[in-house]
Amino acid sequence: MRVEIWSDIACPWCYIGKARFEKGLAAFAHRDDVEVVHRSFELDPHRAKGDTGPVLEMLAKKYGRTLDEARAMEAHVASNAHAEGLEYLADGRDHGNTFDIHRLLHLAKERGRQNELLDLAYRANFAEERSVFDAETLVTLAVEAGLDEAEVRGVLADDTAYADAVRADEREASELGANGVPFFVLDRRYGVSGGQPAEVFTQALEQAWQGRVLQPVGATDAEACGPDGCEVPPRG
Repeated sequence: MRVEIWSDIACPWCYIGKARFEKGLAAFAHRDDVEVVHRSFELDPHRAKGDTGPVLEMLAKKYGRTLDEARAMEAHVASNAHAEGLEYLADGRDHGNTFDIHRLLHLAKERGRQNELLDLAYRANFAEERSVFDAETLVTLAVEAGLDEAEVRGVLADDTAYADAVRADEREASELGANGVPFFVLDRRYGVSGGQPAEVFTQALEQAWQGRVLQPVGATDAEACGPDGCEVPPRG
């Protein structure tokens, strides 16, 4: 059975959702028969390459909040990350265009190192003070994931390399009705939207394995990120 996951490195609920899905998968009896494929979804595809800035300032501007309120929003996400055993920097991160990261993830998929690069990129972006929007950082992460440095540099130097693959993933997400991430498709018959609890993923895997005709689970009540931003707690 194949599970396809649409996500973006800039999405904190994708980072958290991946950890929850993996816990749900670990509790699934047929986990060794599940192939996981990560698909591209850019939350901010129109942002210019090289245009980066502090996450807190971006959140404050996007939602019309003060910096203190934006910091509280990030603290809310951080508490969810910590509950899953993930490190999370609620301050000091930057934000930018993720197209190059997605292109490298397609290279990594071809080389059998996609999950390794994805984990390293998530950790660099959310838990370490390493900007995933810097080309040299991306090279370092890709080499750490087991990719060839010369090949990685070649991809980054050619803006067309794997561009069609990224765009194809994004078109497919649109065709499937995904307007936010993370978005999980199980065996092309069952969709799960948002960073659901681990037990929801286990249930989804079990039902998809049994081949039932199902309705999407949790499509509206789990945290997710979309083009307009991530879920934001209401003002207190």
